[in-house]
Amino acid sequence: MCEPQHFDLVLSGARVIDPETGLDGVRNVGIDGRRIGAVTTDRLTGNTVVDVSGRVLAPGFIDLHSHAQTVTGLRLQAMDGVTTALELEAGALPVRTAYAEAAAEGRPINFGFSAGWALARMHLLDGAEPGASFDVFAKYQGAPNWRRPVGARDLARVLDLLEEQVRSGALGIGMLVGYAPDSGRDEYFAVASLAARLGVPTFTHTRFISTEEPGTSLEGALEVIAAAAGTGAHMHMCHINSTSNRMIDDVAGAVERARGYGVQVTTEAYPYGSASTVIGAAFLAPEKLHRLGMQPRNILRVATGERIADAARLAELREQDPGALILFDWLDESDPADLSTLQRSLLFTDTAIASDAVPLVGQDGDTWPVADGVHTHPRSVGCYARTFGWLVRELGVLSLAEAVRRCTLLPARILEPAAPAMRRKGRIQVGADADVVVFDPGTIASPATGTRVLTSTGVDHLLVGGTFVVRDAQIQLDRLPGEPVFGRHRD
Repeated sequence: MCEPQHFDLVLSGARVIDPETGLDGVRNVGIDGRRIGAVTTDRLTGNTVVDVSGRVLAPGFIDLHSHAQTVTGLRLQAMDGVTTALELEAGALPVRTAYAEAAAEGRPINFGFSAGWALARMHLLDGAEPGASFDVFAKYQGAPNWRRPVGARDLARVLDLLEEQVRSGALGIGMLVGYAPDSGRDEYFAVASLAARLGVPTFTHTRFISTEEPGTSLEGALEVIAAAAGTGAHMHMCHINSTSNRMIDDVAGAVERARGYGVQVTTEAYPYGSASTVIGAAFLAPEKLHRLGMQPRNILRVATGERIADAARLAELREQDPGALILFDWLDESDPADLSTLQRSLLFTDTAIASDAVPLVGQDGDTWPVADGVHTHPRSVGCYARTFGWLVRELGVLSLAEAVRRCTLLPARILEPAAPAMRRKGRIQVGADADVVVFDPGTIASPATGTRVLTSTGVDHLLVGGTFVVRDAQIQLDRLPGEPVFGRHRD
């Protein structure tokens, strides 16, 4: 009789879901070091054995869109089941420094960055100094030059700087073109051409959010599709739910038909009808709000809890502090038609779940637990738990296995051509990275609100590279096993 295999750690008796092979059954998982060594019905022995029967064991969730790149921000995401959180829409500049500083400080989960196009423009046109990407983006939101069109000389400087960042390990190019809608379509096409030449994706906040011509959400989406078709680049559309606004059917139809012709366009969405950004965003100008179907009172100033009373107050705040974080309701979740719009954006074929997590407001250093006076958008702490608690358990519009795929394998595959390390993530297989979440499908949920930062419930364990970051639903404050995820061009 053969002796059972022995491992550093054994997770026994869970319902194991591997979205690549289609495995969905009770298994024992053995882990040695940072990798999975066995997925089997056979008995395993280990230095540590944890009984996780009655729970789901899945690949750790992979967030393609997280601006919450601090230790505390990523701990909150770990409590939501996330093992890899990447800053791809805004990106970083310089990426080499962003990676080095994160590694030196330590991170609880895996991290990575794209090359930030908006940050490159801020640096070259307004003299922005390097720093934490969201902080720089907020600080220079009101700077005079970075939104404007540029000539051939400055365009060449932008492209050279972006290529330098990609060759320093960036995972692609982040394109916040919606914040600089007058920047020029020729530049967007040139950046897409650069991405195609380098074989990396772009991650785009589309140019327009509106249902009114000209400059509709559909027009913004068609620009992304055209760039992909015209250059051969892989173009990723960020938060298709909010940027499509109430045109999701037209946008989704265009993307689906383009995919049918072999055009590389991928999508993501988060399960909320409210969004978050800086108050100085171009699309939140008082005279443009009606194009989003919004009024000033749809906007909440996070730091103070103020609901913006009218257009005059909005203009005043945009002038005083254009980088202030706000929440805004782009639809009304209590309205059945609006709620249906949100659900259709989340259910669109092969749309990954991505949080668009934003930084904490009022946080003083990396302290735990988060104090009552600290605020952020609830998606920053509960995007994935809400997906499983709401879309899977309450509404039944996604199967558990499909939700796992959209949170794990799908984002991994979006990045695999540009980031070889992603081929070992998003799977529960022998040889895969031991980035694992164990959760209770009957209780997983997010109690977070716009006024209270509350960690998700139902996530029992989370391992990053075989190390417990969450154990028995408690964050492990002495564990910082997160590793950088680099692009393939890293020199």
